[in-house]
Amino acid sequence: MISKVYISHSPADEDMALQLSRALWRVGLESYVALYNLSPALSLAERASFGLRNSECLVALLTVKGSSSPQVCQEIGLARGLDLLIIPLQEVGAALPFLIEHLRPLLFQEERYADAVGLLIKTLRELSRLEWLKVACPKCGEEMTQYLTPQEEVEEALAKGTFLETICSYCQNRIRLDARTFESI
Repeated sequence: MISKVYISHSPADEDMALQLSRALWRVGLESYVALYNLSPALSLAERASFGLRNSECLVALLTVKGSSSPQVCQEIGLARGLDLLIIPLQEVGAALPFLIEHLRPLLFQEERYADAVGLLIKTLRELSRLEWLKVACPKCGEEMTQYLTPQEEVEEALAKGTFLETICSYCQNRIRLDARTFESI
């Protein structure tokens, strides 16, 4: 059962890692990233070690610029040593570090990153029992928890090029959700 995911990324890819972290949060998964919430009391190495040891899965965000990052390669090495599940999210044109070049990555192009995030969420749904969806209403700002939309409905919305829809339980506003990332649009 996967409940905590470690996102390994280069410092240059912080925005993409944050986007991924928010998408995972919306479907009830906690994520760790060593660069988040820099603490003066803990070194970067200690934050990475703690996050990896407390996760069940490492998602390696590998962009053309970031795939050769020493930090990413070391986090992948530690994840291999801990026998964690590793899922590479690989930008087209980026190299896979040698420790994971045998794995089948989820490929993406920068402008289609949300598609890869959606595929990652689908993959994690197949490996875990994700049941809850956290939705923040864009109108009133309230956050609510609902049952996660069944994967069949998500697939149908993706095939039709449409969105998912829900209603805010506070202000009764209709909310459209991106079927890939469950982000309100």
